[in-house]
Amino acid sequence: MKNTLLTLMLASTFSYTASACTGITLSTTANEQIQARTIEWGHSNLNSKLIVSPRNHQYTATMPDQKQGLTWDSKYGFAGISVSDDRFIAEGINEKGLTAGLFYFRNYGSLAKYDPKQTDNNITDMDFVRWMLTQFESVAEVEAALSKIKIVTVYFDQQGNPSPTAHWRVSDKQGNSIVIEIMDHGTINIHKNTAKVLTNSPDYNWQVTNLNNYINLHPGISPSQKINDVEAQSFGVGSNFVGLPGDISPPSRFVRAAFYVNSAPISKTAKQAVSQAFHILNNFDIPVGSEFNDKSHIPDLPSATQWTSVIDQSNGLLFYKTMHDSTIKRVDLKELDFNVKQERKQKLDSGQFSYQDVSVSR
Repeated sequence: MKNTLLTLMLASTFSYTASACTGITLSTTANEQIQARTIEWGHSNLNSKLIVSPRNHQYTATMPDQKQGLTWDSKYGFAGISVSDDRFIAEGINEKGLTAGLFYFRNYGSLAKYDPKQTDNNITDMDFVRWMLTQFESVAEVEAALSKIKIVTVYFDQQGNPSPTAHWRVSDKQGNSIVIEIMDHGTINIHKNTAKVLTNSPDYNWQVTNLNNYINLHPGISPSQKINDVEAQSFGVGSNFVGLPGDISPPSRFVRAAFYVNSAPISKTAKQAVSQAFHILNNFDIPVGSEFNDKSHIPDLPSATQWTSVIDQSNGLLFYKTMHDSTIKRVDLKELDFNVKQERKQKLDSGQFSYQDVSVSR
């Protein structure tokens, strides 16, 4: 019964068309690396948790038919945030500074066919992030190990169709960053994340090519000019980037994120860059209801952006805020005990709107 319920939950979650994520990369003058992202899901509460996983912890991947897949022991501890199931890490950082995160890749991701007779080296797409975080400290190590595993779907629907999958951003604290996309029934494509941005579909090459449509956009104010006998002047700041797409589709968010990252000043300190990342990603909060055609079925959520995370790779810090609580919380990996026997799992917040009262009594 438990597995049946999990399958139904996953089917509801990952077949929903409005799942959206926006990721950005910032760096400092000292080449400290910051990885930040949002996660959107306007259909129901993802019940995300903070997961702290120790070293020397054994994992076993569970296949879509509930058979056992790959079993491995973790070399490194990590802290991450789960979605839907405590095993499914959407974003995280390990003690060596490697970060990895999944981003919805509907209609473009296409995994290798699952063979129930050969599962020893199989992991599901929802296991992929924690497999990377527990095993490796660099992007190069991840790339070298991809040929040793087979990534398969986490579930099949009632018609036998595989679930929609993801693509992944992987970065190390030396500044190497890649996007991994699996397409055409198992072909692995690796792209350097030159745009310093990742959203959702279409594929990364398409998104980067689409930036050519926006080369006229620049920060600042357009100069005045005479149009026939009219003296035309800018209404105010931002007229140089009139035409920057403001909708919530993945291509528009990709362009908008790339513009803001490109125009942001390079921070002198990691603390400043973390703050800058949160401010940039505020532009990508999605109000709940904006993605629904039928307004009678809007769920009881405060926001479709359920959480935003910012990772300071160089200093081993994970920051996050949630749809319930805009107070930024911090996890310092240096303060975590990765020699414990069990994973630590805790709610991201209280689940209630919270604030600080600074009223002054008279």
